[in-house]
Amino acid sequence: MSETGAGIDLPPDFAQWLALREPADVAARSTELVDTVRATLTGDGPFVVHDLGAGTGSLGRWLAPLLPGPQHWILHDQDPDLLAQAASERPGAAADGTPVTVRTRRADLTRLTAADLGGADLVTASALLDMLTAEELEHLVATCAEAGCPALFLISVTGTVRLTPADPLDAEVAAAFNAHQRRTRDGRRLLGPDAPDACVAAFARHGVTVRTRPSPWQLGPAQAALAAQWFTGWLDAAREQCPELTERTREYGRRRRAEAEGGRLGVVVEHTDLLAVRR
Repeated sequence: MSETGAGIDLPPDFAQWLALREPADVAARSTELVDTVRATLTGDGPFVVHDLGAGTGSLGRWLAPLLPGPQHWILHDQDPDLLAQAASERPGAAADGTPVTVRTRRADLTRLTAADLGGADLVTASALLDMLTAEELEHLVATCAEAGCPALFLISVTGTVRLTPADPLDAEVAAAFNAHQRRTRDGRRLLGPDAPDACVAAFARHGVTVRTRPSPWQLGPAQAALAAQWFTGWLDAAREQCPELTERTREYGRRRRAEAEGGRLGVVVEHTDLLAVRR
């Protein structure tokens, strides 16, 4: 359930999922880290931002108006349809009213080089790190460190979920889901909720300081549609990982889904935002 893929197949309704989750991401992301980024953007610009796994461009629509301009965003993604949508739904003006321009680039994010990020003032990504392997994350961090600019990685899952009201099966489903996030797919063992800590450690090996801030989704009655779709995907993944859960969670799934659709299920999905800046 990440923002986009990194060399993986995406479901056909992925753009709809991105649209549904966009307001929750906006509410969760750390503006404190953005304040730090803003202080690094000095001079007249244009400031060049590379957005990795850009999807439909939701991160740019949120972040560009919070930063000074002029800005030029380069959106990297593997999916041409998502990139086309991102190009048509581009950000508005920068914080000071200056223009924001956008260019798309179809790319395999696991093969990026420092040359691909040449001239960058900032590298960003949202909900991406959990879909990488340890080797791919190490390569991405090394590439960002060589590029020499700040890297702002937002909405990385931590593996912690809280549902209200609680149910005895919640913890078992959560454990199975986290195991699914760490699964091996086509020979790639994904980091899942281990990604934030792995990212901090990798940057430290390159002498780059990382600041982290919590960025939880907090879903209530106003986000009932997102809570219901999130719960369905969460439970499906847990059952795929542990098929023995399927029968045992049949009534649980029906009840929880009805609670979510009715706005009676509170959902907190913990994430971490990271900002890597060389001091």
